[in-house]
Amino acid sequence: MVKIQVLVRLKAGVLDVQGKAIEGGLKGIGIEGVSQMRVGRLVEFEVDAKDFEAAKPLATKLCDELLANPIIESYEIKNV
Repeated sequence: MVKIQVLVRLKAGVLDVQGKAIEGGLKGIGIEGVSQMRVGRLVEFEVDAKDFEAAKPLATKLCDELLANPIIESYEIKNV
């Protein structure tokens, strides 16, 4: 089994509403100096494969077809 970690984020230039809300919340509690907040999601799963290179095509297919919206999101696949 290979443990996979996928980080999905909005592409550069796409407005991150959650990030902006967090920035507003930080200012509301007196924390200054934080900007360009971006929010993503982390997905972990296991693939029945001999190694990461063998598991990566399936992980990529999952990202392309289910986990990420390729129009507005990008993703990184890691072996953990």
